[in-house]
Amino acid sequence: MSMFCYQCQETLNNKGCTVGGVCGKNERVANLEDVLVYVTKGISVVADKAGKVDPEVGRFISKALFTTITNVNFDEDSIAELIREGLRFRDELKKKYNVSDEGLHDSATWNAATKEEFLAKHKDAGVLAESNEDIRSLKETIIYGLKGAGAYAEHASVLWYEDQSLWEELVDCLAATTKDLSVDELIGYTMKTGEASVKAMAILDKANTETYGHPEITEVNLGTRNRPGILISGHDLKDMEELLEQTKDTGVDVYTHGEMLPANYYPAFKKYDHFVGNYGNAWWLQHKEFEAFNGPILMTTNCLVPPRDSYKDRVFTTGNVRFPGVKHIPDRVDGKPKNFSEIIELAKKCDPPTQLETGKIIGGFAHEQVFKLADKVVDAVKSGAIRKFVVMAGCDGRHKTREYYTEFAKKLPKDTVILTAGCAKYRYIKLNLGDIGGIPRVLDAGQCNDSYSLALIAMKLKEVFGLNSVNELPIAYNIAWYEQKAVAVLLALLYLGVKNIKLGPTLPAFLSPAVLKVLADNFGITTISNVDDDMKELIG
Repeated sequence: MSMFCYQCQETLNNKGCTVGGVCGKNERVANLEDVLVYVTKGISVVADKAGKVDPEVGRFISKALFTTITNVNFDEDSIAELIREGLRFRDELKKKYNVSDEGLHDSATWNAATKEEFLAKHKDAGVLAESNEDIRSLKETIIYGLKGAGAYAEHASVLWYEDQSLWEELVDCLAATTKDLSVDELIGYTMKTGEASVKAMAILDKANTETYGHPEITEVNLGTRNRPGILISGHDLKDMEELLEQTKDTGVDVYTHGEMLPANYYPAFKKYDHFVGNYGNAWWLQHKEFEAFNGPILMTTNCLVPPRDSYKDRVFTTGNVRFPGVKHIPDRVDGKPKNFSEIIELAKKCDPPTQLETGKIIGGFAHEQVFKLADKVVDAVKSGAIRKFVVMAGCDGRHKTREYYTEFAKKLPKDTVILTAGCAKYRYIKLNLGDIGGIPRVLDAGQCNDSYSLALIAMKLKEVFGLNSVNELPIAYNIAWYEQKAVAVLLALLYLGVKNIKLGPTLPAFLSPAVLKVLADNFGITTISNVDDDMKELIG
């Protein structure tokens, strides 16, 4: 095989991509990403041996791991440069803290400077370098969870919100994947990764809400206007803010796409009258929707599908996202905003977006908004008007099996309410499911990281009802996953004690049978089957 990757839900035959990634990355990109993770592990080992985690260590680890998330970076040169940066940084740390080379994976002799030399090393760096299936399974689960937690940490760091204890937890867990530990010890570190994920999401929640206000119940327009537009996708709200500010009074409208939809819920963005609403659906429909948009598209974080030549010249990347031949907007320098002028000037020359749909959807049910409705919700539960909440958060994807989630939502009894976050919502948020006493039957908390809101809501309900555990609440979990941010969310839920989660459309390929048994025995994790049987099991 020329590569091996099984970190996402769509990995080939639910076993692993060995020639090219289903996501679109080639084997050279996959192998360079393995090397980048390998170098990042080395940095964590140096910090761990030094007993000191500088903030720069946490930032680099977060950036590097984020770069290797599915559908983020497809560009060999930028990944290779990040490897070089990591090697230089590692050597500086060794010298600064007088750390020996012992246990550093031969890093003392490895100072390769070309992509080819990095690639020649990939077999030592790759997933299959660990021969024990169960140890490999647990180590990869930790790494994938750390990729998600690192991504959330970087989102927060962009807004100048950081936590030293989070950096230390990231280093501790990542360094653990280089050690000769038992299965039980690694299970412990898996839970520590869940703890780090909770912390990362909490920090990001604070960063977003203190900067842009708490999300509010909002009706989001799905139609278009007869003016040129820019489509912004991804998760980065700082990019959203700067784009809105720079497009003000230019005659160019701004639309959200995919995971950027929840930007419509934040009070700080509602003052911009050229902020029109949301265009399109989840990430995997980009080819059709980006073609139809007519104007430029800004990708701020993960979820980029390799663009077609017909619209490739209208796609721009920024942050960690890169694709060969696609223009990249550089990072901020000296605290100054990114420069989106090239995107704006291109937009002015483009036709208005082709309208895909009309109408509105409602969202903005993050924790503070739901807390305001707490009395109403509690009364509805006590009266029997709401029998059960169903958490259907997570990711969407291309597999036809994901139609399951739309069918499940349609068949849910009318006395149930869906709690959602992430792009999984696109499978059912546009359905007309009605409301229960004014409470919409689909409550969207926001992006995938806003699954933290769902956890806070569960904790609040546990407190209100005087229960000992969140598992005593009338809440069922039917979660879809795709990539590593979803792994972080899953581990966070397990750390918080949530049990009996149904996960689909398939269980992760990186979970060995023995590790799956541990999760099933201790947490009740199972995979979805069919809508009718799962409905009976989850709802009764």
